[in-house]
Amino acid sequence: MRILITGAGLAGLSAGITLGGSGHEVTIVERADRLRTGGSPIDLRGDALGAAEQMGVLDAVRGARLRMTETVHFVGPDGAVLATAPQDLVGDSPDDIEIAREDLTRILHDALPDAARLVFHEHVTALDDDGAGVDVTFASGATDRFDLVVGADGIHSATRRLVFGPESEYLRPLGCYVAFGLMPGRGDAASRENSFYNYPGRMIGVARYHDKVLAVATFRSEPLDHDYRDPDSGRRLLAGAFAGHTEWRVPEIVDALTADPDLYFDTVAQIHMDAWHRGRVVLLGDAASCSSGLSGRGTSIALTGASILAEALAAHPHDLDAAFAEHEKRQRPYVTHAQATAAPGGELVVPPTAEAIQERNQRLNAYAATASSR
Repeated sequence: MRILITGAGLAGLSAGITLGGSGHEVTIVERADRLRTGGSPIDLRGDALGAAEQMGVLDAVRGARLRMTETVHFVGPDGAVLATAPQDLVGDSPDDIEIAREDLTRILHDALPDAARLVFHEHVTALDDDGAGVDVTFASGATDRFDLVVGADGIHSATRRLVFGPESEYLRPLGCYVAFGLMPGRGDAASRENSFYNYPGRMIGVARYHDKVLAVATFRSEPLDHDYRDPDSGRRLLAGAFAGHTEWRVPEIVDALTADPDLYFDTVAQIHMDAWHRGRVVLLGDAASCSSGLSGRGTSIALTGASILAEALAAHPHDLDAAFAEHEKRQRPYVTHAQATAAPGGELVVPPTAEAIQERNQRLNAYAATASSR
């Protein structure tokens, strides 16, 4: 089949590997002019490791492994450590792999087969599914026809909007916004320290990996008037959310975030859909089932989804409905579990009150004390 994949994020690249490696002719289009590599380090968990092995990238992933979560510190306004989140609390298994987003993106890109062609600075503006194929119009004005379209273009998927309707029907905000950016200078490559400061409804901090220092900020809020494609909109909202707070390193980190030309700022939300396919269009990754960064499982969902989709198409080469049904049946349990873990993640990262922050710290310290006595 001729397959179009929209989006060259982790889901799109993974699908390029699995589908291109299954004998299909694959085209991947990416709106940006380069691979998107910003954001915090990410995790591969459970069966996603098996998917990575099937893609032939597991050894490379293990070679690029980080171990940041061993020393996640929550600090007070003077920088004193109040609590630590040990790795076995925030992870599922010692076999989990934490990796820099840019490293996994590079690994997946390098593993694309010859049958997968990647086109930058291009995106879809219209889709016409006539039952026998999908006629596609691109932003460049080019047109083409494909047997299958895979929408892997993220939580704000244009493919989903074109085929399934407005984003508002599927997006469920979790009451937070998040920002990622780079601090100036270079970090200590030997340091695994990650320090975060909370005050009610806010978290801000730094995470060191490789020779970089990543600035992170999260705050609780009702839905805001934010255009996710306008970086200045995010800068204004971020600065306003932390205005007036001068303790610890808050002003320094906010300044670094708002100065970063590649600032990532967006709502923390999930995507809930009853079905991930319609006709000859199927959604994958965050476009279909975003679990949010609070779950720590979005990357795993991307890899398992790409692997299962390729297997389902191979099992039902002449029956797309049967293939999509198998894909959803096998993938849905991963998604349900991942989305359910987001709420506890929010309580850990950004407690809403001073009392909740203190209770979180007490729980972490009690857990650490119990673990050390084993």
